[in-house]
Amino acid sequence: MYPEDLKYSKDHTWVRVEDDEGTIGITDFAQESLGDIVYVDVPEEDEEFEAGDEIAEVESTKATSSVMSPVSGTVIEINEDIEDSPDTINESPYGDGWIVRIKLSDPSELKGLMSADAYQSFLEEEGQE
Repeated sequence: MYPEDLKYSKDHTWVRVEDDEGTIGITDFAQESLGDIVYVDVPEEDEEFEAGDEIAEVESTKATSSVMSPVSGTVIEINEDIEDSPDTINESPYGDGWIVRIKLSDPSELKGLMSADAYQSFLEEEGQE
């Protein structure tokens, strides 16, 4: 259910790492909890974030939720498609619904994130799955 090639945070975000770049989005659990996403507030390119900082804000028909960055780095690309069609996050949270790409400033932070199995266990322990 959760892609094995991603790392997950307790804030229900994921990162897919290729070389020294990471693509960040929210998990299927997060998008399902939010309901229909109607707006996404994304950062500017070249903005710098620390792990745990709010990197975006997602507004749905139910609530507005902060998207916390699972890793530190500098934004190198934003997904402009989700600005026009925010519901893409609902339809494809691990594919076309990614939010930003960043250049990692501290790849060692990845060790503190969860594998797909660990994230699944985390959800079960929290009574969320």
